[in-house]
Amino acid sequence: MIRALLPHPLLAVGLFASWLLLSEPISAGDIVVGLLAALTIPHVMRLLEPDRSGVRSPGAILRLARSVAVDVLRSNYAVATIILGRRRRERVSGFIYIPLDLRNRYGLAVLAIILTCTPGTLWVQYDRHTGRLLLHVLDLVEEQEWIDLIKGRYERLLLEIFP
Repeated sequence: MIRALLPHPLLAVGLFASWLLLSEPISAGDIVVGLLAALTIPHVMRLLEPDRSGVRSPGAILRLARSVAVDVLRSNYAVATIILGRRRRERVSGFIYIPLDLRNRYGLAVLAIILTCTPGTLWVQYDRHTGRLLLHVLDLVEEQEWIDLIKGRYERLLLEIFP
């Protein structure tokens, strides 16, 4: 009953007290406005609450962390050899589209972090209607290899972690 009226009671009390503290001489109008703010703003905050997303499979989290750590080290070495000029002529950069089955927004956020923190790759755009990810790759040798790598190495584990 109280949660229906005040979804965030501490926020309501804090708002009401803050309003009264900011009003130098407290009047009846200040009390009414403070009560209105304390009763309406927590309902707006309820709309901003994130979805509850359960995380499953701690083993998959550990496997994903290990894969990311290894890939970041490999990518650092590969990008360093490109930048230092040892493989400059062989390098071809480009954009590729990757079809994703992952739709969980937390899983997509983790995938974006993984791809962006890995040197040589950059998450450019994601179309949530089609599930296509646009990725920029510094050393694009074979598109299908990148698609298989991301879907098999990262997306598969993220689908296990995020329901």
